[in-house]
Amino acid sequence: MIIEPIAYIHSPFNSKFGIPRQSGVVGSLKASIVFEPKYRSADAIRGMEDFDYLWLIWEFSANSHAGASLMVRPPRLGGNEKVGVFASRSPFRPNRLGMSSVKIDFIDYDAKDGPIINVLGADLMDGTPIYDIKPYVTYVDSHEGARCGFVDRNKWTKLDVVITDEDKAKLVQAGMNEELIAELTEVISEDPRPQYQDDNDKVYGMIFAGLDIHFVVKSGNATLVW
Repeated sequence: MIIEPIAYIHSPFNSKFGIPRQSGVVGSLKASIVFEPKYRSADAIRGMEDFDYLWLIWEFSANSHAGASLMVRPPRLGGNEKVGVFASRSPFRPNRLGMSSVKIDFIDYDAKDGPIINVLGADLMDGTPIYDIKPYVTYVDSHEGARCGFVDRNKWTKLDVVITDEDKAKLVQAGMNEELIAELTEVISEDPRPQYQDDNDKVYGMIFAGLDIHFVVKSGNATLVW
């Protein structure tokens, strides 16, 4: 089977570091899905406005090669314990395919390259190719009481993010509005660091909404550095 992208996503992330490790964990994150020319038709998404969520099938396009190992180290297990690749959501997979559930924010039918689907909670890097879109259907996609393996047994600890008034002023001066600052705060709170690293002096960097953001983490508190 040969597949080709039907669309590409536009998001605040220009690099892999900092992207939420699952869709929906940063529910305020905005992204937009722009179809390739042959699929830019209102007919292709007719009825989508009656759904709240979508499944996106996409490619880990920033990975230069397919995963070669059948064992991976999920962040939820601290980055040291291994599980099978098919018992994980690791990006290092034989076919590099990802799957995300995102919330529809609104559909812009009148945009220049429309229709454009604006979504919330995406965990995709800017420019990621999307191969298919399917509606999320509660009666088959939601399973109450389902076991979730090591995810159930290992709680994810968020960071407390401290952004001072001075930080906010610098971010606004650089072109970031209050909404983006709130999104950035939530992104950092999800602790994008490799889980085996806990160095109080290490400065972590990420590109978010076109800005080069740096922060340090000490005793569970994340602060920006300039």
